[in-house]
Parts: sequence; structure tokens; C-alpha cells
Amino acid sequence: MQFDDDADLDTSEVQDVRGSRIPGGKATVGGGIAGLIALILGLLFGVGPDQLGLSSGGSGTTATASSAAQVQQSCRTGQDANTREDCRIVAVVNSVQDYWKQEFRRRGGTYTDAPTVLFTDRIATACGTATSAVGPFYCPGDRKVYLDLGFFDDLRTKFGSSGGPFAQAYVVAHEYGHRVQDLMGTLSRSQDRQTGANSNAVKVELQADCYAGVWAHHATTTPDESTGRPLITSLTQEDIRDGLDAAAAVGDDRIQERFQGRVTPESWTHGSAVQRQQWFTTGFRSGDMADCNTFR
Repeated sequence: MQFDDDADLDTSEVQDVRGSRIPGGKATVGGGIAGLIALILGLLFGVGPDQLGLSSGGSGTTATASSAAQVQQSCRTGQDANTREDCRIVAVVNSVQDYWKQEFRRRGGTYTDAPTVLFTDRIATACGTATSAVGPFYCPGDRKVYLDLGFFDDLRTKFGSSGGPFAQAYVVAHEYGHRVQDLMGTLSRSQDRQTGANSNAVKVELQADCYAGVWAHHATTTPDESTGRPLITSLTQEDIRDGLDAAAAVGDDRIQERFQGRVTPESWTHGSAVQRQQWFTTGFRSGDMADCNTFR
């Protein structure tokens, strides 16, 4: 995956609070055994810790501004995105949101931006206080995506993904799939607290995978609003394979087999490895969000 070296990155779409002291109470899920339990349950790529029973107090708290604000200082152009991981995330967020703004406009609607918050260790959100163990998530309460970049190391070392820049892009695009669902009114279907292979929770997650694929289909043709040129200049078959490998690595069955030694479909919340790959592929091949109706 390559970015236009001369493109200007919009860092206003990413809030960098890494290293900040975050107010808002104690998190109920931490590292060690508690964090491992969160991983075993497959509570990754979710839509907020409150829906997972991971929040505690502080439901109206927000992240403090980082004095470092690394991305604002260091992530200026597409060339930076080609050399730095955090700048790559900025570029992907820019590309994903450029696409959805244009797609909503084409359909007669309005897409409103949702920033990504980069944090370390733990974060206080409108959905409660969460730790890195929860994995990346979208919080509908404050309309933000939360991401600890350390998750990408876990994706390779704990979940067996091949990794790579597009694996990271898939993660980000999936979370913005939840943003799309929030605007479309479908995200709330996951809040019935039911689990299982045919649950609404799984259908919501698979649809977000499909929306990630839709964006990937258009990624190299979506014009950047500032330059009129695509921010992403190339996606290779190897990139797509890395994305599919990441999707499979966080399938409920793969996670359960790896961490508890058995597969229990009745507790699934995100879908199997095959399902996640299939729905990403569906979106990627057609490029049409209308093909992402996982609720049929």
C-alpha cells in the first residue's frame, strides 16, 4: 500500500493522546488474566466497552489533549505516511472518510466525520473507561474510534496474522464501518446483548467487514479533497491478502481455538474466520454498500 508522497494529511481527523494521563475512573479490564479473558471472548473490533460490560463510571469523560501531539507535528504528507505507522493511520482515516463523505453525498445523505483517538494503556470515553485489552472500538456515545497502536503487534504475535500496512488499514476501515452503521441506524441492532453465530452482534460486525471491503475497492480512485488525486496510489494483491489474513485471525473460532482450545459458536460476537473473509471480499469485489446486507 502506497500513498501519494505530495498529498497533505489532515491531522484534524486524528487526536493523539498517547502518553497522556486520562481522567475518569478505573477500568474494569486490564492486562494479564483480565485482558486475556477479553481476548478469549473475542471482544475485538467492537463498538464500545459499555456494550461489553467493560465500562466503569465516567460515562461522560473525555480524553485529555496530549502535550506531545505527535501526529500533528510529524504527519504532514503522504511521504510521512509511507514511512511512519502513526502517519499511516492518519492517511487511512483520511482516505476512508473521504470515501464515505463522497458516497453518502452521492446517495443524497451526509456523512459527518468521526475522529480516531490514538491512546496508550487506557482511555476514558463516552462509552466508559477501557484498556488496550479491549482492542480497537468505535464509541457511538462520542462518535470516535479508539485505537492503541500496540494492537497491531498483538495482531501478529497473539493472533497469528501476517501483519502489514493493509492489515492495519483493514482494522481502521472496519471501525469506520461502525461509524457508517451509526449514521444509517443499523448499529443499534447489536445492542440486544444476544450472542451466537446468527446473532445481530455477528451480523453487525460482518457488515462492518463488508463496508471495509467497499472502501478498499474504491481506495485508489477516491480523490483526496485537498488535491483532487487519490491519497492511496496503489493496493497490491499481497495487501489484500494481508487484510484477509487479519480478518481471519480475529474470527471468533480462531480466537476461541487459540486461547481456550475449543470453539463455542453460541458465544460468538463477531463471526468466524471464513465469514469475516467472505464479507470483506463481498464488499471488495462489488464496491457497493448495498451488497453488505448481512441481515437478510
